[in-house]
Amino acid sequence: MNLNRLLSIKKTELSISVLSFVLIMFAVLSSRTSRLTSEYAISCKEKCEFVFKEQANLEKLITELKTKGAEFNKEQLEWASGLLGWKRFQRGRYILEGDYSYNALLSKLARGIQDPVSVTILPGLTKERLIQRIAKELHFTETEMKAVLEDTVYLAEQEMSEQDLFARMLPETYLIYWTKDAEDVRKKILREFERLVVDKYANQAQELNISIDEALIMASIIEWEAANTEEKPTISGLYWNRLNRRMPLQADPTVNYVVGERRRLLFEDYQIDHPYNTYIHQGLPPGPITNPSLSSIKAALFPEEHDFLYMVASPEGGHVFSETFEQHKIESERWRKWLRQQYRIKKQQEEKAQSEKETETRL
Repeated sequence: MNLNRLLSIKKTELSISVLSFVLIMFAVLSSRTSRLTSEYAISCKEKCEFVFKEQANLEKLITELKTKGAEFNKEQLEWASGLLGWKRFQRGRYILEGDYSYNALLSKLARGIQDPVSVTILPGLTKERLIQRIAKELHFTETEMKAVLEDTVYLAEQEMSEQDLFARMLPETYLIYWTKDAEDVRKKILREFERLVVDKYANQAQELNISIDEALIMASIIEWEAANTEEKPTISGLYWNRLNRRMPLQADPTVNYVVGERRRLLFEDYQIDHPYNTYIHQGLPPGPITNPSLSSIKAALFPEEHDFLYMVASPEGGHVFSETFEQHKIESERWRKWLRQQYRIKKQQEEKAQSEKETETRL
């Protein structure tokens, strides 16, 4: 074999080696690129929810993913994190559901693209329960939320009382980012109140010759009084009828507010001398007793026109309304008879249960 042929073979072998190396490198690169861009690199078959209370590193992320049952390859995730440069992740609440590429997941967390928390404010709450409900879902404490609702400087600027502000905590489901502070939450809820109540119904309040605050006071009483939404305009009309005739409002919910709980009231409860006791003091109470729903606010502003002045609870649920005190006495006696019957039935059931328990013990 001459020298030229030998050189030719060597060149061919070298070319093949180089080509093989390039193909292998290309295959490796393609494989890694494919893994890097794959939409199925990380999978959460069921919703994975986690919260970073402070900035987190990759180790913390991996721990969270494992804890929540996410499917992924730890070594590949570490490789992708280094290659993409996403290594620090922002505090906040995140939800993962379905499949993700490495870049989609890591960039979401690194940029702090949170998933909002659904915070539901129910109607008819006490301020304490409202504070607990909100603080439970977000990062701040009950003390911080309480301070925002009792901020004397803010209240003075807005010319409202604590109860006026509390009544504006409109019952809704709010989407709020976990990292928002208590003041941000207050602002968001009040914006919604302005949009859904003030902007829409300020003119109606003027037509009734009342303020929004007075409408909220009435709505808060309706909220605790009404057994169902359909009754609210009727109850509103009754209360406004009493006030327009300069009769005492005599609203049981205001006495419930005075005693500090919603229960069947006793005779002595009605005798408590308190500004909110509408059996003793004329007119509306000094402020709202709870946070009314939008339906109660609308009922206060759009009362049903009728001549009812009295109401009593009905055995069928809801209330029976009367125009005269004589009619009211008849319906009240009917209600008391029904209650006595229920107490007898309950007592009989308890006695029967106790007797059966004693029989089983003897056996």
